[in-house]
Amino acid sequence: MGITVNGTAVELPDDPRVSLLDLLRDGLHLSGTKKGCDQGACGACTVLVDGQRILSCLALAVQYEGRSVTTIEGLGADGALHPLQQAFIEHDGFQCGYCTPGQICSAVAMIEELRRGVPSHLTVDLAAAAIPCSRDELRERMSGNLCRCGAHNGIMDAIATTYPAETHPGAAE
Repeated sequence: MGITVNGTAVELPDDPRVSLLDLLRDGLHLSGTKKGCDQGACGACTVLVDGQRILSCLALAVQYEGRSVTTIEGLGADGALHPLQQAFIEHDGFQCGYCTPGQICSAVAMIEELRRGVPSHLTVDLAAAAIPCSRDELRERMSGNLCRCGAHNGIMDAIATTYPAETHPGAAE
């Protein structure tokens, strides 16, 4: 058994010490996912596993046997960009672009977390039926993804326009 990467079945490496990041970049030649700090501190390596964001530099590929991994290359459909990818372009959510794939993958999962009502450290009422999606809430939820160029305003604008600051149900299910 292997893993599924962007909809394609992939064999796991023979060496169980290979990180998911190294499998993606070196084994599958998917260069979108970046190796930033290689310590889980910057978020450049963020990918989605079964829809949830993980730091692929801290994950062994064998841990994800039988699971589905989505990288930045797998977000769009039918040759079209994912709405967040398009929003990053429209709002200058990148300068050097190095952190952009991790930022976008993280934002895709973060939006789903909000829709499901998953609280953050800023969520005041944990029993609330909805979580207000403020700029502070977005910044808190994206704090694990660093941008060294200073494109944070464009990143927040891209996310906010894709997921407008309104209250979303789901917290008290």
